Amino acid sequence: MGCTFTRRRLLARAGALTGLALSAGAPAWLSGAARGSMPMRPLGATGVKVSLLGLGGWHVGVSSLTDGEAVRMIRTAIDGGINFLDNAREYNDGRSEERVGTALAGPWRDRVFLMTKSCAHTRNRADSMKSLEESLRALKTDRIDLWLFHEVVYDNDPEWIFTRGGLAAAIQARQQGKVRFLGFSGHKHPDIHLDMLGRPFRWDAVMMPLNVVDAHYRSFEKRVLPEAVKRNLGVIAMKSLGGFMSRLLEQTKLDPEECLRYVMSLPISTVVSGMENPHLLEANLALARRFMPLTEAERTRILAASAPAAGDGRCERYKSTTDFDARPGQAAHGLVK
Repeated sequence: MGCTFTRRRLLARAGALTGLALSAGAPAWLSGAARGSMPMRPLGATGVKVSLLGLGGWHVGVSSLTDGEAVRMIRTAIDGGINFLDNAREYNDGRSEERVGTALAGPWRDRVFLMTKSCAHTRNRADSMKSLEESLRALKTDRIDLWLFHEVVYDNDPEWIFTRGGLAAAIQARQQGKVRFLGFSGHKHPDIHLDMLGRPFRWDAVMMPLNVVDAHYRSFEKRVLPEAVKRNLGVIAMKSLGGFMSRLLEQTKLDPEECLRYVMSLPISTVVSGMENPHLLEANLALARRFMPLTEAERTRILAASAPAAGDGRCERYKSTTDFDARPGQAAHGLVK
């Protein structure tokens, strides 16, 4: 995710927000930032409050970190105010969940809101339940706080989830106390998210890509976010730097903190950020603690700066290609063997 150059920029500019305080007219859900603590926001209608910054699950499982380093980083994130932990069954062949499970041993588990995602791309009952049981074992817990259908990115995924038994399995798991809340994630097209929301089921949360270029191309911000807000769903932002930080920053000439502040200023619950080393974690923690929402003038400037590079999707290729879709999903849809 990005390159050394852009990480250096982020670290060097993290201190630029020092001393910022909330404006008098800031919404109530920005509580905490004025005190320099982690801002907390409601997760839709769940009654749960989550940290504005969430810890991305894929990056804690990367091979550049040892198991011990990953565990220390996860616990540092929690001590730093992050209570929202992202994950998925398939991340790094299960290593991401295993490391989080180790980190949450003992009293740590009750300090976090734990989310993971099903990788059962057949979307049937048996495979969905198998994925859940594997996640519970790897995470060393008896319940998942939020369980998402992962990568709802193909046009027929909603139909599969509702007709092949995946949703029935999720409802059963919730009744059994194995999961508390249910949702779905995807990065492909707003129409697919709207299809999921338009079907007869009350979701608790939805995960979507939100960033400075999304506003101009197949926009989740313009089409899905208002619907989620209207339904009082928890909104989990991902790909806040376009999935590939270096490409977005080089194309738009914006700074990392401008991009993150843009997403944090939206009516979201949390933004999941991939942080594969302690330095990037500390930089993002500093940005979140000192967060101040964009003014309308800042938002207008950022959108104007990002527009020229956004209209053809060059910064968001996960929307227009299958290159970033997980292999199990591609196999289930006959794209690979």
